[in-house]
Amino acid sequence: MMKMSNKAPIKKPLHHVSLSKRLNKSQDEAHTDRWVISYADFITLLFSFFVVMYSVSNANVEGQYKAFADSIRFALMLPSFPNWPVETSGPPSISSIRPMPQTSYKNKVLADKRTAELGEQQRKIEDHMHKLASDLAEVLDSVIKQDNVRINLTKRGVVVDISASTLFDSGEATLHAGSLNVLRAVAAVLSKEDMPVEIEGHTDDIPISTAKFPSNWELSSVRASSVARLLMDNGVPENRLSVIGLASNLPLLPNINAENRARNRRVTITIASPNLDRD
Repeated sequence: MMKMSNKAPIKKPLHHVSLSKRLNKSQDEAHTDRWVISYADFITLLFSFFVVMYSVSNANVEGQYKAFADSIRFALMLPSFPNWPVETSGPPSISSIRPMPQTSYKNKVLADKRTAELGEQQRKIEDHMHKLASDLAEVLDSVIKQDNVRINLTKRGVVVDISASTLFDSGEATLHAGSLNVLRAVAAVLSKEDMPVEIEGHTDDIPISTAKFPSNWELSSVRASSVARLLMDNGVPENRLSVIGLASNLPLLPNINAENRARNRRVTITIASPNLDRD
């Protein structure tokens, strides 16, 4: 037979249970009270917002409006209005900046427009002069390769230097047969243009004294005239041509040897770039 135990069951102390319940209750109350902190922060921010709005509403509305209007007028370069009040004291503001008068603004607009038009016109002229130099180089390719013709694009315009030996016999001003095709090719290009053409005759520094040419002045002038006449006969208008003889006064290289003197004996054809100031 089983024996019954005489030991009584152990009971949990009552004070322990009540303490645990109190701790749980206090923690629950702490969690439920956290909304008060957020609410206080919100009320503080809302109060600050209304304080700022109130201060702004009581500011100098007229001064703010004038400063705003002045800034707009300055940005648009509009004339000022004398009836508006002007502050005479206090810290500097945008109202102290005087906008450009309307007449000056119009003049500036016109000047800018004119500058833009001139810039565009200059660009077109430069493009045209580049094309002209390219066209001349194409028709004169064979003599360029022989180093008898040089083409340069300068501020004056397109400059074509043709060796005198390609055009004339020594001491003469009559074009020889071998030069006609060269000048006709030049005339074919220039006849399509409307720009002035300047023709210059150049010699070396060796004096000449013949019945035809008492000096290099006469020789250089007649050579330039011979070239001009052939261009006229091949379609270049006479009123576009000008002729000048410079003798030995404008050499390309110092006249110190035969090679340099050969370079200096030449006829220069300059197609003058249009002058924008003529308008």
